[in-house]
Order: sequence, then structure tokens, then C-alpha cells
Amino acid sequence: MKRVMIGDAIKEGKGKVQLWGWVHRQRNSNEMAFIVLRDASGIIQCVIKKAEVDNESWIAATKANVESSMEILGELKKDERAPTGFEIVAEKVRFIYKGDAFPIAKDLSPEFLLDVRHLWLRSQYLSSIMKIRSTVTGAIHEFFRLHGYFEFTPPIFTPAACEGGSTLFEVKYFENKVYLSQSWQLYAEAAIFALEKIYDVSPTFRSEKSSTSRHLAEFWMAEMEAAFMDYKECSEVAKDEVQFIVKSVLKKNQEELKILKRDVSKLEPAATKKFPTLTYTQVLKMLKEKRGLDVKWGKDLRTIEERELMSMFDTPVIVTHYPKEIMAFYKPVDAEDKEAPRPVAKCFDMLAPETYGEIVGGSERDTDIEALKQALEAGGEKVENYDWYFDLRRFGSVKHSGYGLGVERVIAWICGLENIRDAIPFPRTMDRWKP
Repeated sequence: MKRVMIGDAIKEGKGKVQLWGWVHRQRNSNEMAFIVLRDASGIIQCVIKKAEVDNESWIAATKANVESSMEILGELKKDERAPTGFEIVAEKVRFIYKGDAFPIAKDLSPEFLLDVRHLWLRSQYLSSIMKIRSTVTGAIHEFFRLHGYFEFTPPIFTPAACEGGSTLFEVKYFENKVYLSQSWQLYAEAAIFALEKIYDVSPTFRSEKSSTSRHLAEFWMAEMEAAFMDYKECSEVAKDEVQFIVKSVLKKNQEELKILKRDVSKLEPAATKKFPTLTYTQVLKMLKEKRGLDVKWGKDLRTIEERELMSMFDTPVIVTHYPKEIMAFYKPVDAEDKEAPRPVAKCFDMLAPETYGEIVGGSERDTDIEALKQALEAGGEKVENYDWYFDLRRFGSVKHSGYGLGVERVIAWICGLENIRDAIPFPRTMDRWKP
């Protein structure tokens, strides 16, 4: 017989099937054995009756360790008592590979599970997250291609900083010194003069000395850049993209969300409602009037301020016009803003509800070479490293904007994760670089 996936067998609902997979759970008595078999599509209970199988099958069924790989041939039957409502009455059971005693049991510490991440990936918990991750990244590609964007891939080795030199990973590059990319942005700005609308999903590196539940040293960023676009239009693209992602997950991953015990009613507003836009100055006023938080103008929003703000909303929120003094060098001043006490930038962040904080950051890009040089010098950067970047302003510059979406932060929010480490297969943090 030809192998059938467990999920396909359950959809069929009856008939003789041949399954290949791994032992998820096993128990037996003198006359019967029960194996819960799993494959990439799901799990199913297999019943092995000693009187109805040959001796080789009975030995395999009763000696199987958790995570042994097995082939089971049998009749699919409906049984409401079974974990998935169906079970296999086995006719033949054999080892593909009899595994050693599996080291992961219940109630193990998070640090131990990180040590054996290569094995913990097999859990329903992590595999459900990885399936949702696949939907999220697939939705990103689908969204941008539907809207006429070209995929553009950047270099990972870069000669200079994009987001500030303090968070650069230094790498030996033959006889020279380079850095791991903090963002594709500077290279994307070069490409928009040829392709106009571009996007990418690629790894990003930040050497931030932070061990919080929201930070990774290596993560994935979904970025876009577009010519002839201001920051307002750019923020609307971000809203549409995030809503598209949420809709895709709600459509394709109900079973995984159920395994994760995610309350989907908390995601549904993000799939159906418009996301509001507020300025930084308006946010500070709201926090003071409605939450009693008196935040000094000019300070970046910390986790506590973001949490209090987002407790008032059930959808993501766009926050614009942060103080220029705390922004990256490439974000221009909005000279038309009359609300703020000091200069603000043409920029925005998107904050997710349920305390998940920033998931998108973007801005219009400064086209004033002298302003860029001054900002770089103020940040302690070597201006000569950016001469190629200034060329983009010298030869036919146009208004352009872009943003980066933190893939793991979006996944953490959608899945309702306590720690962003579980949003990526093998997390890299300040304290962890293996396995």
C-alpha cells in the first residue's frame, strides 16, 4: 500500500491505511497496546490487539519508545473516545527505527527544553508555532506580490551601521572587518530607483545586551521600500499587510491555534477592524489623562507605556511623529508639525495589543545630504562610510519610505506566546547561541 498522511486519513474517515510516523505516546496491557502516532499532519490513536496481530507486530507495539519511527497498517474507524475522534485498528506494526529512551518528559524546565531544542521541535506546541510561522511568511510574500512589489535580496555582510553602531555584530571578512546586517534598508533605498516597490524577508542581527522576553540577537525582518511614497501611505501599507497576515492565519491554522489554546476572539478584531493612528504627543496625553502616567516628552515609549496604551485597544495601533532626537539618522524632521514642543520625525511604529508592543517600525527617508551627515556625526558614525548612500540623493532622488516588520514579534502576538524565543526554531539571545 501507499503511505497516507494522518490528516488525509482522518478526512477520508474510513478504509484501510498505511501510516508512517513517530510514537507520540504509548501504553499497553497484557492483551492490548495503544500507540498515538504522529506525523506532520497530526496525530491518531492506533489500537493493537495481541490476538489479532503477529508476534513481530506485538513486540514492536509493546517495546516502542516515544519518538521511535514506525509503520502501521490497519483499518481506520470512527471512535469518539479517541483523541481525534478516529483510531486505527492495527493489522501490522513494524519499526522503521527503534529509538532510544527519549529524554523529554513532562514538567521540564524552559532552559532544559532550550538545551534540547533539536528534539523539542517535535512537540505539538512548537510544531504548531512553526506551521503558523510558515503561514505568516507565506502571507507576507503573497501580500506584496499581489500588490506589485518585487522581491529584492540584500547582503548580510555590511560595511557600516544602519540602526546605530552599538548593536553591531563584528565579523572578520578575509583581511577586513565587516558587520552582520541590522536591516536591508540602505541597500533597499538603492534598489527603489530601479524597481520602485520592493520587499524582502531576511535574517537580521542586533547585538543588544537584553535578555527580555521580547528580544532576539538573530531574528527575521519582513521589510518593504517604495519610491514616491510618504510615511502616511507607508503606514497604511503596514496596516493592510498585518491584517492580511492575521486573516491568513485565522483561515489556515485553526487547529494549531487550538493546540496552543489561543483565544482567537482576541485576534478577530485585527482581521476585521480599522487600525487607529495616533501621534506620539497624543499618546502621552492619553496616558496621562486615562492611565495617570506622566511621561516626559522626548522619552521613548517603554514596555510599561506601550502596555498601558494598548490596554485601551483591541487592534494594533500606529504611533507617528516620535521625537527626532531619539530616532535613527535617516528619519527626516516633519517641519509642518505644530503639535509637538520639539522637532519630530516623519516616522511610525505599529504596536500590537495584549502587551506585545512594537511589531513594525518605519519612516519616510531623509533626502537632505547635509542633514544626514549631521545626524551621522552626532551618532558617532564615520560619514565617509556612507558616501555611496549619499549618491542615492545626488542622482535623481525622490521621496521614499519603508518599514520593517519583526516576523517573530508578529508570530508571538498571533500565537499568544509568553516568550519570543518560541517564535523561531533555534533562538539566539545574549545568553544562548546553541544548539
